[in-house]
Amino acid sequence: MSDLPERSGRSAPARLGFAAACACALFALAYIGGQLLEWLGLLGSAGGPNAASTALGLALLLTPSLLLGPAFVVLAAALHQLAPAERAAFSQSALAFAIIYATLTGLVYFVQLTLVAPRMASGDVAGLEPFLFLPYRSFLFAVDLLGYSMMSLATLFAAFALSSERKARSARLALLANGLLLPALALQMFWPWLIWIGALWAISFPAAMILIARLMRRI
Repeated sequence: MSDLPERSGRSAPARLGFAAACACALFALAYIGGQLLEWLGLLGSAGGPNAASTALGLALLLTPSLLLGPAFVVLAAALHQLAPAERAAFSQSALAFAIIYATLTGLVYFVQLTLVAPRMASGDVAGLEPFLFLPYRSFLFAVDLLGYSMMSLATLFAAFALSSERKARSARLALLANGLLLPALALQMFWPWLIWIGALWAISFPAAMILIARLMRRI
């Protein structure tokens, strides 16, 4: 990237990174739209951030969330390929945390979409208690928060993989903003009210992805 590094053969990673950033933005916005409907109680739940989802809610919320994980890993890989040598430690750390994020959340969402949601839709939830996704009351919800904490760390390190030049400044700031949400995500099981700070992800993450896509396009 003219704003990232000084490496040759950057066009293929840049094209891949652009596509991945666009996909990340699209999947994030799809999730956000579903989450707003969920909180408003329009998907059959009681509404609000503490209500358990219905089978419909799980499908609409977690399908884009499941797809977001691999897209984010691909973006992190592209950023690592484009990073200058002196910033490679930051980009490689971002990639590592992105992989952890995608693994943790992918496990949660695949279980919900293939096991829990179909059983909920059929009314057969006996024995599913350990696998239910209940805000602040379930194992898998805690795993999900850990996953998004790893995403936050990934964006924090990715911010330092970008150049400090003016063209990359907006993307860098958006990544930093998303990274600074880490405490609100990691500590949410102890203090659920932190969700109102963590909800800023709905602004910082899509903004970062759109700005990175624009940056990749300039290569």
